[in-house]
Amino acid sequence: MKPYSPPPTTSLGFGITGKAKGSKRRGDDDESSAVRKAKILVVDHDPALRRVMVTRLGAANYVVETADTAQAALDACVQSRPNLVITDLRMKDMDGLAFLKELKSRWPELTVIILTAHGTISEAVQATQYGAFGYLVKPVAKEELLGQVQRATATFTRTEGHWRASIVSRSQLMEDRLAIANRAAASDAPVLLTGENGTGKELLARAIHAASARREKPFVAVSCRNTGRHVLESELFGGESDESGVAETFREGALQRAHGGTLLLDEIGDLPIDLQVALAKALANDHIPSVKSLSAVRADARLICTTSHDLKPLTDIGAFLRDLYYQINILPIEIPPLGRRREDIPLLVSHFLEQATEPGGHKQIYSPKAIELLATADWPGNVRQLFDLVKQNIALSRGEVMTEEFVLRSLGEDATKKMPTYDEAREKFSRDYLAENLQRTAGNVTQAARLAKRSRTDFYKLLARYRIHPEDFKNASPTGRKDTDPDEDE
Repeated sequence: MKPYSPPPTTSLGFGITGKAKGSKRRGDDDESSAVRKAKILVVDHDPALRRVMVTRLGAANYVVETADTAQAALDACVQSRPNLVITDLRMKDMDGLAFLKELKSRWPELTVIILTAHGTISEAVQATQYGAFGYLVKPVAKEELLGQVQRATATFTRTEGHWRASIVSRSQLMEDRLAIANRAAASDAPVLLTGENGTGKELLARAIHAASARREKPFVAVSCRNTGRHVLESELFGGESDESGVAETFREGALQRAHGGTLLLDEIGDLPIDLQVALAKALANDHIPSVKSLSAVRADARLICTTSHDLKPLTDIGAFLRDLYYQINILPIEIPPLGRRREDIPLLVSHFLEQATEPGGHKQIYSPKAIELLATADWPGNVRQLFDLVKQNIALSRGEVMTEEFVLRSLGEDATKKMPTYDEAREKFSRDYLAENLQRTAGNVTQAARLAKRSRTDFYKLLARYRIHPEDFKNASPTGRKDTDPDEDE
């Protein structure tokens, strides 16, 4: 199975507003089933209240977790990604409004209900201005609680969880991008997905399409890379179906075929400049010239473009049309490379192993040391390269457990240069920094301490900690100012 295989054909939009007419998806038996599967996090320092909330919400078939502090709640949000947070306005470790702001900053799509006492209703009202869905006054009546929660969870669409089902991640960095993508899906504005090759730009484009109101309409993808100019023109705008230009049959262009749905232009930076001009005109006029009918047809497709290039410098040298750049760069989303979301690697590996396992077959696994090796290796080809390596390992492995030595051979020497831990990197920086200061001052500790803005005593302690000897630098040519203090070090 391919790493970026599309989900069942669905559509998203680039020109339509409003909600799409719902159609049932696998796992969504009815409206209430989608609601009842919502995950709720209850945050309150009072264990008795937490127990009452768990009992009432659990009886209504919600999945409920609890936390007694704001920090515990933030940790739980990272781990379990709740759909709804019900939180007290008064907490010991963080102000309630500050906690709300932190939640909405990290997860803008997260729904939050505030719990408040009678004396703080005005603050609860203020919380709604910062993005809270609503508030409940203690003691909370059962009917009021369930009614408020039902209204809050009713805002979830049937595609909740499904639109991003093909995207495997627990990285906060990637989750932030997914939150932006989910909000972008509600709009018809063009989206520009940027990132290195192999990061999953097309996969995210399909996810945006699956979360939009156009999801029941076509999703049409056109690659602008390594495609002949004539073929690309015909593919976009319609016309002859082969490069010779003499075909007797005509085909509709991608803009027409994506009518009502989404058009993905993959690697738009490779689109020839004259076709950039034609596309910019089509987007500006909201019409597409039809080669077959010699008349214009209305363009009603939501446009998503991807690029591994930085398009802005290309506009400065005339390699990319400036007008088109501004037309497609309305909602930019940068997808981080795999090296910036390493915590996702074990999760991705497990996902790929499941994909590669035949129905009823025995799943192969990596040893813990092998997983650690994969998580610290260099991945210039990003997720696509990781998937290809997992496929290769499965094909070549003769046992059920793939060992560290086996993975080491498959990665090769260059890819196995282990990424240092934070502590290792900090220690190296500190040692290099101290050595450079002594190099600059020819081993003069007083001057070196001044450069570091530390006392001589503290500086000596640092030198001892990292086993650095000032006398080793005495013969170095100083690059800093000489110190004339009478207590200057030998």
